[in-house]
Amino acid sequence: MLTALAETGADWSHGYDLCRALGLKAGTVYPILIRLFERGLVETSWETDPPRGRPARHLYRLTTAGAELARTVAAPAPAGDGAPAPGAARLAPRTT
Repeated sequence: MLTALAETGADWSHGYDLCRALGLKAGTVYPILIRLFERGLVETSWETDPPRGRPARHLYRLTTAGAELARTVAAPAPAGDGAPAPGAARLAPRTT
């Protein structure tokens, strides 16, 4: 998810486009986007000028912290180091 959003740079993405790009269903993508938003890694906005006849859609893009985490997660791990990528634990579901 982070890398898909990182590929768009500072541009906004529609959730539907993310579903198609990732090959995932909305029931998977949207809960992840909500968790990323709650953790300050994604910002959201409503589409300001939707095409006539279609309701406004929610838009998503990485925050600065989200872009930094995407770069960290995408960086290759040192050879032989079985440790998870730095920041990977921040993406794990909360257990409360």
